[in-house]
Amino acid sequence: MTYQEQLDKSRIPQHVAIIMDGNGRWAEQRGKQRTEGHIRGVEVVRKIMENAVELGIKYLTLYTFSTENWNRPEQEVTALMGLLFKNIEEDVFIKNQVRFRVIGDIGRLPAPIQAKLNECMEHTKDFDRSCMVLALSYSSRWEITRAARILAEKAVNGEINPSDIDESMVSGVLNTNFMPDPDLLIRTGGEIRLSNYLLWQSAYTELYFCDTFWPDFNMEELCKAILTYQKRERRFGKTGAQVAEEKQNQN
Repeated sequence: MTYQEQLDKSRIPQHVAIIMDGNGRWAEQRGKQRTEGHIRGVEVVRKIMENAVELGIKYLTLYTFSTENWNRPEQEVTALMGLLFKNIEEDVFIKNQVRFRVIGDIGRLPAPIQAKLNECMEHTKDFDRSCMVLALSYSSRWEITRAARILAEKAVNGEINPSDIDESMVSGVLNTNFMPDPDLLIRTGGEIRLSNYLLWQSAYTELYFCDTFWPDFNMEELCKAILTYQKRERRFGKTGAQVAEEKQNQN
């Protein structure tokens, strides 16, 4: 029986976030240029987006380019930017009725890429079947620092009282304020860390790490991660007995 066949279709996570790691190592193991791994990785993004739609995942957030990635060799960054520009294909989103969104310090991206991203977001804004979010020039520390600055300015201007700042208010000024926190965060490529990704939002997210490099990630790997998620008990600080009682009351 496949992992997909084992899934409980009534318990599919609403929001799945992925750290797409291993493109460069996948290429190097095959004697190829690192950019070849990124090219293959883009192909996998399209397939996984379609898989997510098929499974009923409402939000898919992909860590595409971090603020730290700007420190990579200039040749690799240039190649990544070119690959990004070439592969922002709104036809794919329109075909699948998927809304396209972006989070991150987009102002650092080349102007042609910014224009293309904005155009794709505008043309898909009315789709509600699913939403694919690219984290571009993104890091949690940048995002949280930005949020702190916004709230500080509001306080200085008398728009809010500092004592009124709570978790909800902070969440409201984060880049991700249009979607729920991730239920499941997947990292491919064998590394076991979050790498400055959705740190605030992942406070109670289920984490899943696998050795599979992103270019080899597929529907079965996605379903395997979701199946692992479904076998866990999400308590959000409560006891197992409390969770069981709440489920019983709901039934």
